[in-house]
Amino acid sequence: MERSSGCCGSARSNRLLVGFLLAFAVIAVGSPSTMGDTPVTDALSVGNPLASGMMVLLEQEMANGLKTRKIEDKFARFRSYAGLKLDSTAGPRTGSEVTGLCRLSWYDHLMRDSMQAPIEAEQFTRELHQGFLDNHRGLDRVLSIARTKTDCQGREPRTFDAVTSPEQALEAVKQALTGAQVAYNAALAPLNRSEIRELADSLYPVMAGENNVGHTLHRISTGRRLCGLLEKLDRNAVYAAVEALVPLSSPELLEQLGSLAAEDDAPRIEGVAGPIARHLVTPSGNIVIGGRDKNTYQLDKMPGASVVIDLGGDDVYQEGTCSLSRPVLIVIDLEGDDAYQGSKPGIQGSAVLGISMLLDVQGNDAYRAQDVAQGSCLAGAGILIDYAGDDSYLGLRRIQGQAICGVGILVDRGGRDAYKGAMWAQGVGGPLGFAVLDDLEGNDHYYGGGRYLNSYRDDENPTPGYEGWAQGMGEGMRAVSNGGIGVILDGAGDDVYEFDYLSHGGGYWLGVGFARDFGGNDRRLGATLKAYDGGNRTERRFQRFGTGFGCHYALGFCFDDEGDDVYHGTIMGLGFAWDCSIGGLFDFGGNDRYEATGSTTKGVGAQAGLGILYDYNGDDVYKGSGQGYASSGISYHDLPRCGGNFSFVVDYGGKDEYGCRARNDSYNLRSSSGGFLIDRPSRESDEEKEDADEPAAAEVTDAS
Repeated sequence: MERSSGCCGSARSNRLLVGFLLAFAVIAVGSPSTMGDTPVTDALSVGNPLASGMMVLLEQEMANGLKTRKIEDKFARFRSYAGLKLDSTAGPRTGSEVTGLCRLSWYDHLMRDSMQAPIEAEQFTRELHQGFLDNHRGLDRVLSIARTKTDCQGREPRTFDAVTSPEQALEAVKQALTGAQVAYNAALAPLNRSEIRELADSLYPVMAGENNVGHTLHRISTGRRLCGLLEKLDRNAVYAAVEALVPLSSPELLEQLGSLAAEDDAPRIEGVAGPIARHLVTPSGNIVIGGRDKNTYQLDKMPGASVVIDLGGDDVYQEGTCSLSRPVLIVIDLEGDDAYQGSKPGIQGSAVLGISMLLDVQGNDAYRAQDVAQGSCLAGAGILIDYAGDDSYLGLRRIQGQAICGVGILVDRGGRDAYKGAMWAQGVGGPLGFAVLDDLEGNDHYYGGGRYLNSYRDDENPTPGYEGWAQGMGEGMRAVSNGGIGVILDGAGDDVYEFDYLSHGGGYWLGVGFARDFGGNDRRLGATLKAYDGGNRTERRFQRFGTGFGCHYALGFCFDDEGDDVYHGTIMGLGFAWDCSIGGLFDFGGNDRYEATGSTTKGVGAQAGLGILYDYNGDDVYKGSGQGYASSGISYHDLPRCGGNFSFVVDYGGKDEYGCRARNDSYNLRSSSGGFLIDRPSRESDEEKEDADEPAAAEVTDAS
């Protein structure tokens, strides 16, 4: 039984809210800023220009709903309870599996301010994407943001000298290498030799190689020990090391490197097949410059080389580990359809206890790896930037923008690209990690899962499917450590996202995750259509926790700025929160279809959760009957102390269809006082009502 009151409040009050939205957005867009000596367009110039104001409107709508139903005190208890749980678990030993190990203060802040958290999430994802659009200056701003979000010291914006000659560009490479080496040594200084060796030997097997489930580690106690060591690293120095490499991503510098002349007496280099243009020996490591024809680089047979620059040709790069034995590695390929191949961890712009950068400027490139690859790190920093071409990325675990204790970034600036991983892939932030995958344009395909059987196979929940843990996940490790910050962003194009369990804009175990697509008609397919190897699935298609969700003291947000989008899933998704968590899905335009039919989907909070689904404009279709459903029962936490469950579905504009049979322009109670399904008219329709009478008194309708 659903209670409907037409349009809650007056048409005039609704119009004032929308007017505030527009004014807020226009003021923000009209405020350009500068960074250093280069003008920077305000971040509101990307995506829907009114998105920021729309989020403020949503906050007002939710606050008014709580006030109208006189449950503000319950929501206040919900917020207070989250704060109490954070306070009581902040120590290293708490008597439970939740501790304060590797906890980030920004995560803590978002959990304590659940109304503002979605607004901050929208701003954060917009600013990140704006940064990546701006080449090296933007990358510098992104790292500055990452510093503050991961409890490192902030810093002033930097300016960059112009690079006007090939030799000046080469000198900049030498300086970057030296700066990274010095800062890397400072990062390890708080650790003694045995601790450094323990990290070098154990990080990969314990954090990646031994595992086939995503929610925890095979060796839990060893994982806790390693996370304790990671907390001792000087992470400010880690950022300084990767910031030393930022100038190398300047298009002007890369163009000048392309004009380097070959030397007649360049020697043959072990591990290199093909022409060598130059070989430079420096105190910080050797620099190998390959010629313009095809080369094959067996990078691990070149242990003295810290920098490889290739001037052209369709090249092959084999392995290329960055680790304690070679702590800084820079690879710059300026031209050609290149193949990057390997099976060792810490390759292709990735590192295990190191600092790595891979820049590929032109060509249709293929990246093939297994674990800890393609812009990934375990303690350190890994950055991969591909500037152009139709590229493909393939790996297994902890790949494609993944970070534990450091920074993992993959940026693809153009082309139709394909990404495939089996677990912990495509923007996954583990403990003390800041991880981002941003694809700036093109019709792209993302795949996460399809290989390892899901770990939710207890007697009570024998659900089928595969592990996913992909596409914008802030992922803690249960009974081991708190999670980090994981982000997936896509700038434009009609994109397809395939994913399995716990994927796509989600947080797990005291982590926070974000997904945002800024343009195009997109399809989010939970679960994957085929198995990881391309064959038929051995498991029935079933996806659990996806598309803007939080699970176990976590936060997850998914945003889509425009386009006619399709959202799939099975249970526990599409703006879903479970166990003292916050989850939200926010779509700012287009005729969208929310296809998941499970009762725990589409703006649902459960076990003291806040779930939100917000759609602004468009003729939308909501399958199933679970929209905004808020159960009155909680078994995980004490009622009334925890406040209850809070579920919001808010839809503005369009002629919408609801599986629960709610009407357009209606205000519905969904199961309990914390359940809201609010359908508002479009701004144009509302303006037509400016002189209309107040709506009729509330009536009770059956929308079940």
